[in-house]
Formats: sequence, C-alpha cells, structure tokens
Amino acid sequence: QVQLVASGGGLVQAGGSLRLSCAASGGTFSSYAMGWFRQAPGKEREFVASINWSSGTTSYADSVKGRFTCSRDKAKNTMYLQMNSLKPEDTALYYCRARPMSTPIWGSWGQGTQVSVSS
Repeated sequence: QVQLVASGGGLVQAGGSLRLSCAASGGTFSSYAMGWFRQAPGKEREFVASINWSSGTTSYADSVKGRFTCSRDKAKNTMYLQMNSLKPEDTALYYCRARPMSTPIWGSWGQGTQVSVSS
C-alpha cells in the first residue's frame, strides 16, 4: 500500500518561495500518478498539480500555472512542489496523493503540510 508523507510547509511573505516534498513508500510507482491538492480555510479541497511518475508529464490548475512546478526524483521516491511568487490566496493545507494510472480515483489524503503566505 502506497504511503505518502508531505513536508516543507511554512510561513512566507507574498512573492516568496517554498518547496514542498512528498516522500513515497510501500511500492513501485512506475504506473502511478502523484498529485498535490490543497484546502484553504473555509473552502473545499482543490487540485493543484500532478505528475505521471514514469514520464514526468505534469498538469496544473490554472491558478498556479507559471508559478508552481511539480517534479519527482525517482531515486529518492519523492515528489516536489516548487512554489514561486506566492500569494496570500495560496495559504492552505497542502496534501499529496497517488493514484494508479488505470483509474481516475485518487488515494487517501493523509496528513498535510501547512503553507501560510502573509501580505
């Protein structure tokens, strides 16, 4: 069973940068997609970015395109989210999730990592 642990959150000023990490264990991921999701206070959870573990192909929500970059290090079984030009509206609890490429259904949420952006 795939297990994911997100880390790297913190408090940053608007315009700053953070890099989140998601350490994966419990299997091989060549046939998986990994993704980042977030939940802001008072809002529903939303998709942020994803990556095909095998090909490296990425996908982004419109709200983060051009500012966030999703990547992975196969040797370390770790996915990253480089967040630049952060805005106060990026403040949220960020989660990483996984799904087999054969299904559109994402796995469990796990614990998240808090990102807070001050204006």
